[in-house]
Amino acid sequence: MTDIRRVGVLGCGLMGSGIAQVAAMAGYETLVRDVAPDIWSRARANIEQSLAKFVEKGKLTAPDRDATLKRLSFTTDTSDLKGCDIILEAVTEDLELKNALWNQLDGLCGRGTIFASNTSSLTIAAMAAATQRGDRFVGLHFFNPVPLMQLIEVVRTVTTSDETYGRAFAFAKSLGKEPVAAKDASGFLVNLLLVPYLLDAVRAVEHRVGSVADIDRAMQLGCGHPMGPLTLLDFVGLDTTYRIAEIMFDEYREAKYAPPSLLKRMVLAGMTGRKSGKGFYDYSGNPPKVSDLGL
Repeated sequence: MTDIRRVGVLGCGLMGSGIAQVAAMAGYETLVRDVAPDIWSRARANIEQSLAKFVEKGKLTAPDRDATLKRLSFTTDTSDLKGCDIILEAVTEDLELKNALWNQLDGLCGRGTIFASNTSSLTIAAMAAATQRGDRFVGLHFFNPVPLMQLIEVVRTVTTSDETYGRAFAFAKSLGKEPVAAKDASGFLVNLLLVPYLLDAVRAVEHRVGSVADIDRAMQLGCGHPMGPLTLLDFVGLDTTYRIAEIMFDEYREAKYAPPSLLKRMVLAGMTGRKSGKGFYDYSGNPPKVSDLGL
């Protein structure tokens, strides 16, 4: 454990609920804020299901599962987070929305509270500037699914103090994760390299270099990847990748970050991947089949 005792989480979607779960599993009292109780119910159900799998596989005892759930609580009131030692934000990749929350919390929280964003593409500096605690602002970028993925990118911006960075790094380790240091550049380490790869896979489909299935199989067998890039896009969400690519292109103005037109058309058509039931693959049956993309 670190000097951090109470953890706040902004947002309990897929990433936020995963972050809340690992924080509670690590022994932290964890308070999650989202806009409506029905969102909490879904998040708690997902956490309970995830913990049940840990118990089933012998990675967690039943008493530890029960203790984890007791450490989790939910609220709709952002001001309830004011007593937290660290607040981790996992809301939509919308800078205006994020900064409105940070600005509100900045006036409520004590001087010792660390603000940490789970953003995957926005810069930490763009959020820290909305507060009066640039020295206590850091990036903690988790990966999906949070309970299983070991990596956390700990992102230091120009204003982050040595003390804050050290506390955030120690906190990441206390969650049982493997933190790596990253500078505050859009995409950090992983997405800086991953997003162009995913976009190139879409371009390969668009230009008929290979079929969806063959591109995925080639990268699995040729590079030892656990899943192909198009399967991964469906898992992450095509809309999520599209938004990240737009942010990174706006930051760098390099063609490799520009979303391909096929990706845009699929997102506009509601083909966002697994969560919509259809992306590069159609998930209405088992096993999934390659979607008809009209190419």
